[in-house]
Amino acid sequence: MNDASHPSSLDALLSRNATRLTATDSRLLEVLLQDPMRAALENGKELSDRAGVNPAAAVRLAQRLGFEGYPAFRAFLRTNLTEGGRDFGTASARMAARLVRAEEGGLLSSVIDGEIAALEGLRTSVADSDIRSFSAHLGAARRICLFGQGHAASLSKLTALRLRRSGYDACDLDGERGGMAMALRGLAPGDVVWLFSFRAPHSTVLSLCEVARARGATILALTDQNSLPLRPAPDHLIRVSRGRAGETQSLTVPMAVANAVILDLAGIDEGRSLAALEDYRKFRATLPPEWQ
Repeated sequence: MNDASHPSSLDALLSRNATRLTATDSRLLEVLLQDPMRAALENGKELSDRAGVNPAAAVRLAQRLGFEGYPAFRAFLRTNLTEGGRDFGTASARMAARLVRAEEGGLLSSVIDGEIAALEGLRTSVADSDIRSFSAHLGAARRICLFGQGHAASLSKLTALRLRRSGYDACDLDGERGGMAMALRGLAPGDVVWLFSFRAPHSTVLSLCEVARARGATILALTDQNSLPLRPAPDHLIRVSRGRAGETQSLTVPMAVANAVILDLAGIDEGRSLAALEDYRKFRATLPPEWQ
């Protein structure tokens, strides 16, 4: 059987060949399905050893499924893994996919290649006008509230810090978890809520959308290209690809967008950012060394 005739998922492949499988095959599949990511990384003998069956059993299983041998079956598993098949949708699967790619060219090189590819994709997927839509609203904002969940939390915190240094009233809501209600109590038209959401939006992100909309604040959102939509919809949205399945899901890409927004803001706010940064530098110079 050639590769083009194989189903796109492991489940479909097993369903197609269910009547051909033996008790030994079932034992192998039981072990394989307990950890399909590991099976995509090891050879047939290693899988057979883990299942406690004859070393050649994995080869015979692969052949009953229509492959020439276990390496071809493993290649099918790897393709399904690195291309984001539904059998491999978890965080551990994404990590395993990166390990599969790293085998081909070295760990650090694979991470660097993924980051470069993701950044090159950003060059053509986000326009300067998208950046300006964010910076213009930030420049006119009375107050800016930022929030990110999971990996996005670090970016939210850093962006809030940079906005404060640039002279803007900005707060990172993740750092205000105990007092988030207090921080949001005065939210009103003229304020901006900037959300960072990668993958499925967290319930807190969705709740913040609802609060911001109800109070008339402007909603900005920086999300992953494949993430589920936010509801209610943001006023301005930038969607980026942080890398294909099997590549590092880059934080460099959304950070580059945030950096571009802050840089553009400094270019349009008539010296406000530059003056605030200089004032902050002078103030820090007056503080004891241990505070700096």
